[in-house]
Amino acid sequence: MNKKQVFLNEVIAQIKSKDAKKYVIDELNYHVKEAKNIWIEKGLPEVEAEEKAVEQMGSPVQLGKQLNKLHRPKVDWILVVLLVTIFGLGFLPMFSISIGEYLLPSKVIITFIGSASVLGIMLMDYRKFKTQGWLFYSIGVMILLVLRLFSNTTINGLPLFRIGPLTIETIMSLPFFFLAWASILDLERLKVWQFILLFSLPFFLLLTAPSISSTYIYTVMVFSMIWWSRFSRKTVLSIWGVSVSLFLIVSFISWKFLSIYQKDRLLAYLNPEEYADGPGYMILHVKEFLLKAGWFGHSVDKEFIPLAHTNLVFVSFTYYYGWLLALVLVVILGLFIARMMVITSRMKDPYGKLLLIGAVSLYTVQLATNIGMTLGIFPLISISLPFISYGLMPTLLNAILVGIVLSVYRRKDLTRITEELKNQ
Repeated sequence: MNKKQVFLNEVIAQIKSKDAKKYVIDELNYHVKEAKNIWIEKGLPEVEAEEKAVEQMGSPVQLGKQLNKLHRPKVDWILVVLLVTIFGLGFLPMFSISIGEYLLPSKVIITFIGSASVLGIMLMDYRKFKTQGWLFYSIGVMILLVLRLFSNTTINGLPLFRIGPLTIETIMSLPFFFLAWASILDLERLKVWQFILLFSLPFFLLLTAPSISSTYIYTVMVFSMIWWSRFSRKTVLSIWGVSVSLFLIVSFISWKFLSIYQKDRLLAYLNPEEYADGPGYMILHVKEFLLKAGWFGHSVDKEFIPLAHTNLVFVSFTYYYGWLLALVLVVILGLFIARMMVITSRMKDPYGKLLLIGAVSLYTVQLATNIGMTLGIFPLISISLPFISYGLMPTLLNAILVGIVLSVYRRKDLTRITEELKNQ
């Protein structure tokens, strides 16, 4: 065993992280090689030049301890504190709505599952997901095909497939498509026609399920992620432009074929007062609750609010606890986006950045749409408020997103070193 190998073994012995060891070896080999070349240029033989280069590196034990501290996997405690805080706030609706006491035990279990999912995914190496893109895509498609062909029940018009305690719904496909598209869009040889085909299959399966909310979330996610894909900016802008044009044309043509009830629902969103006895009733009812809320809410007056623990949880939260606490809630939920964007800006690994962008878009579209529809900015559709709305799948979806972000953050320094060594 030569002197360089002995030196590397002593350095690696001080490093605890298995992930870091490989990158430290690559880093040290590079620096030894650079120093060795300098000594060779000065006239030393190759073997002696390598020994001199190793001696320049200093004590292997001290260097190993320093590198162990530098490359230790990190935890983003800011995001963890935000997550714990929002999980705690998620219990407040359970203490205000009439059925809260019956839902509280389930909420505890759901929160525990969500927390365990965040921790489990954070400890995984996100880079291992990169080669599994087609597997994730296939799983997502299979879930939608099962719902399309074999659904055996519905809730609020959404198809479900139940086998005992297991319930499969469209939202279950979104985490798989999220991981799939991060891998697919990182492919250098991906063609536009391939992108269109791969995007269209889940899109039409979701649309015909039917699940407007899942289709909407899926579309926003993919079209956000392509901006950071291997496609050129010109290509991405062309895809966006053509897609928006097709959407407007299809919407215009579809209007003629909608039933009177469907047209009334759309018109009620624009002018709910004219449809106060029909589809505009719920919109006006929501406005009334928000106007009554005041700064400190109505903790004693437990007036009935439809969907108070799911889609309209922000309405019930504001009504019972007031606009002051509601604004605090929005700020905390918004800080998730801000923190994820900060982490994204520091990420060098293209695949890791795509995962972060996908996580930000998935989380943001839920948050913005849920609050927006309660304020009358968006139509009332079935979209949960992240970590606050009751339900296992919405909580699990967002737990997976946060877990992925923490996994990427945990290894961001290792991937940074790899990128730097590639560029040198």
